[in-house]
Amino acid sequence: MALRNIRKLGDDILRKKCRPVETIDEKILTLLDDMAETMHEANGVGLAAPQVGILKRIAVIDIGEGLIELINPEIVDVEGNIKDTEGCLSVPGKYGYVVRPSKVTVTALNRDGEKVTYNAEGMLAKAFCHEIDHLDGIVFVDKVTEFVEVEQ
Repeated sequence: MALRNIRKLGDDILRKKCRPVETIDEKILTLLDDMAETMHEANGVGLAAPQVGILKRIAVIDIGEGLIELINPEIVDVEGNIKDTEGCLSVPGKYGYVVRPSKVTVTALNRDGEKVTYNAEGMLAKAFCHEIDHLDGIVFVDKVTEFVEVEQ
């Protein structure tokens, strides 16, 4: 495993739409491992492939309940909405209120190529939405309703 460089806002790659993963091979598995290590090292709760310079539909999430690896994730259902603060490893030091669905259903492939479904709410739902936005070239600052100061 290796730490990858996290791209920062202003890097054009963060504004590009990612391509689906066609084949889960050793390169993809290594990328998943590297992304998880990079996310944990940076004290993040999620990381999408474009944030490490790869235009593939891959994300990792860990809100403290264990690592979730997502290949070709899709939000297939949403419910309600909630306004909460967010930050991003690609936008260090900036936080703001974003309105997200309060509950989401997400389908994806796992590292074994099996289809998995997640029914999430709260922080996990927010993390799914945030990371899947990255795969479509959307950064959380695009959706901020108000920036806030957060104690570190």
